[in-house]
This record gives sequence, structure tokens and C-alpha cells, in this order.
Amino acid sequence: MRHDVGVRFVIQQHQARSLHFDFRLEAGGVLKSWAVPKGPSTDPREKRLAVQVEDHALGHAGFEGRAGAGAVIIWDAGTYRSLTDGPVEDAIAAGHLSFWLEGEKLRGGWTLQRTDDGAKPQWLLVKRRDEEADAQRDPVATEPESIVSGRTIETVE
Repeated sequence: MRHDVGVRFVIQQHQARSLHFDFRLEAGGVLKSWAVPKGPSTDPREKRLAVQVEDHALGHAGFEGRAGAGAVIIWDAGTYRSLTDGPVEDAIAAGHLSFWLEGEKLRGGWTLQRTDDGAKPQWLLVKRRDEEADAQRDPVATEPESIVSGRTIETVE
């Protein structure tokens, strides 16, 4: 049985102390969130560090602008469906979640695999080998604009 068909995901590029991407999946009435320093890769050979951070309210999915001293843009968004049996929250608690993204920039299968527990659990975000995988494509570098406003992180006031 597949759960959470068509629930939201959002990836916000965030210039805080360092530039990173906040990868968020709607689950259990909140946005489960990971900070991905290098952003997602469409190359299945690349494993990207994803540090789990606090859950965010669902309303945060639409935020673009300034947050404290940092700028935030909505880099990608869309819906996702779990490829893992059972509730998404259970898969996250168990440390392994596979899902399919239907975003404006990112599509296809992905896996989050926890590699280290602790105050800020570390995970790997990996693109699955499917028809959407593309080792030549680098959307982080070539598609820096917000899908909402068209602005880049540098132009947010």
C-alpha cells in the first residue's frame, strides 16, 4: 500500500550562516525538514549530506523573502508520493524513506537514508536510478531562480 499520494514537498534555498537548501516533505501535519548544504543532485552516484532539522509548520512551505539575516527563495516545489510501505513518519523514524518527486525542477525517485543519529541526525539524499536520473544535469548551478518569483537568492531584499 502506498501512502501520502500527492502531498507537498518544497525545497527552499536559504542564505543563512552558509548557503544551503532546506528540503521539506509534508508528513504528519508538518514539514519534515533537512538542510542539504550542496543541494540535491540528479546524479545517482552523488550522495548528498542532509542534516535533519526541526519540523516546520505547513504554512512555511510558501515562504519566500528575508528570514532574520538571511534570504529564502522557493527553489522547487510540487508533490511527492512515498515508495516505502507504511506511513512516511514511520519510515523517517526507521531511518529510510524512498519517494517520488513531481516538482518543477526535480522529478523521479529519491532516497533519504539516515547514517548517524544524534542531536542533528545525518542522512544521505540520493537520486534513484530511473528515467529522470541525469549525471550531466546540475540544476543547483544551472537553475538558480525561484519557481515563484524568478528571483535568485542574491536578489532577495
